[in-house]
Amino acid sequence: MLFCTCSSSANEDNLQRAFGTNTKSVSPVFLGCSAISSTEISFRFSLPVTIVSVKFEPALEVESVENGKTAIVRLSSEVSGGNPITANVLVEDGNKNTLNVLVSFRSRNEKLPRFLITEIRTETAKPKGEFVELKMLEDGNLCALRMFTATDSVETPVFEFPSVEVKKGNYVVIHLRTYEENAINEINGDKTESKAKDSSDIAWDLWLPDSVERLRKTDAVFLMDQDDNVVDAVVFTVDDAWGTTTNRGNIEQAAALLGKQGAWIFESGDVPAPSHAFSSANTTSTRTICRDETLSDSNTASDWYITASSGATPGKPNNPRKYTAKKK
Repeated sequence: MLFCTCSSSANEDNLQRAFGTNTKSVSPVFLGCSAISSTEISFRFSLPVTIVSVKFEPALEVESVENGKTAIVRLSSEVSGGNPITANVLVEDGNKNTLNVLVSFRSRNEKLPRFLITEIRTETAKPKGEFVELKMLEDGNLCALRMFTATDSVETPVFEFPSVEVKKGNYVVIHLRTYEENAINEINGDKTESKAKDSSDIAWDLWLPDSVERLRKTDAVFLMDQDDNVVDAVVFTVDDAWGTTTNRGNIEQAAALLGKQGAWIFESGDVPAPSHAFSSANTTSTRTICRDETLSDSNTASDWYITASSGATPGKPNNPRKYTAKKK
């Protein structure tokens, strides 16, 4: 949620604009906010501003404010990680132009663990839908982690994680469709709550709430932390192409982002080439894209294989049997 209003001296602005001398009409523009620690929140603007007032929901006590292009609000006490917060901020620039911002964000999660994407199903066979599986490399909490699928949106996450306490070695499965009523988000400390198809009693099952398609056979899956750093990613294509005309732009944009951050190594210069993505041509609802869990992560297609038919293992160690295409 983001809502902004601004004001300036309208009559003076109109006169100055007519003679080309208007400097006051350039009001500050809100660029974003984020929790940079458990007690500090930054608000970014295009011009230096002074914070006139700031209110939070739920209510938080403000200890001090640092003004500027990046205004820092310091809280009197720590806020637990990943909780949703709404800020109502009124700022003023040096020319008395004001801007009112109403924006939502999440408090800082200092316990985000390291993890890897380990398995992806790109095809659905109702009641079994697409999923993305993660394996935890250390203890932590997943709150405020964001997952994207490029064909759905590069700008808006397909899933934002609730608070889930995880241990090293745990698997977490994000199910991208819900077909059954007993598909339960396991956020209460019980891995056995969900009883829908593909649920695992030894993994944390998390579900998107409807049956909309959000993942395709040519796509990119990536997860970002609260600082917009890509934590892990997989890029896969059919026929060495960046998808259909409808999806191509999103996938090219995602590939450029992942290449720039080193989250996927394309080895093709400044422009990522689809030939360096993993080939998903032989995936089915039972033949999933699997990480070779015996290898170190190289951020390339060589980390991945397609498991043999009926080899999908959501929430469990990957099936080492690999699919071999029949010779023509």
